[in-house]
Amino acid sequence: MRIARWLPGYAPPPMIVLVVAEESAGAQTLRLMAQRGHDVVGVLTAPDRSNGSVAAVADELGLPVLDPARVREPAFARWIADHRADLLVNVHSLQIVHEDVIAAPRIGSFNLHPGPLPRYAGLNAPSWAVYEGESRHAVTLHWMAGKVDAGAIAYEAWFDIAPADTGLRVATNCVRHGVPLVGRLLDDAVRGVDHVPATPQDLRGRRWFGRGAPHGGRLPWDIPARRVVDLVRAATYAPFPSPWGWPTTSLCGRDVEVTRVRPTGEVADAPPGAVGHARQDGVLVAAADEWVLVERLRVGGEPAEPAEVLTAGVQLVSHHL
Repeated sequence: MRIARWLPGYAPPPMIVLVVAEESAGAQTLRLMAQRGHDVVGVLTAPDRSNGSVAAVADELGLPVLDPARVREPAFARWIADHRADLLVNVHSLQIVHEDVIAAPRIGSFNLHPGPLPRYAGLNAPSWAVYEGESRHAVTLHWMAGKVDAGAIAYEAWFDIAPADTGLRVATNCVRHGVPLVGRLLDDAVRGVDHVPATPQDLRGRRWFGRGAPHGGRLPWDIPARRVVDLVRAATYAPFPSPWGWPTTSLCGRDVEVTRVRPTGEVADAPPGAVGHARQDGVLVAAADEWVLVERLRVGGEPAEPAEVLTAGVQLVSHHL
């Protein structure tokens, strides 16, 4: 039967795939597998059936939806073996997959991670890359291992980050460049496990990022203006909720969310956090080195005009009063 692989007109059988997925990337992955004719034996996802959700797309494609928490159970490995799954593909699901489940598929288990590994392991890698001032970022499809985001790299795709890109923009680019990596995995896997790359990570360069935002979600004014701007754009996911929330500062005991700022290049001659004069397009606030133009704010969860909130000469602070 192996000889048949080399006969003219031979078409390898489709992969039998188990998908663990959430968000737009997960929905796009399901459609990709359907278009390629692969056999998805189960979709483990949240039960949300809103338009475009993974569960809604699975229903549309006639695919069985399972409780995503099952991947945490070692007994689920038997279910995978019984269904003869070749691959488990995890796309933007935060479930921690049990080692027995990882080992159950015939070829292996793979995770699509929205960041370059090992430098951006963990959560919210697109936002962290923006905050760190990166000019390039990557999405990685890697073999799953017992340690999260530590398995060998199968494929990665790099792209540029523009100076004005937001967290949402980078996250969207991760999806755009990441879903095709799943297609490459499927193409290589049908030829056999030896055709799927596996480059070990150098874990000496590993950095792990948790769920929390930098500075506890507060906006420190005693950092360079570029860092202030990068923090705000890293948290920007509008019109969707930000995984970090908006950076917050305090004014006379009241919390104010800063939602859009830009650099001015003008040297600040006031202490960090000092409010300068208002302009037609916003209000100046001193960072450690330069003035930052605050263009949009929220107070009490509602948008507010900076000139109506910030008065020249008052002091903004990063901590709760």
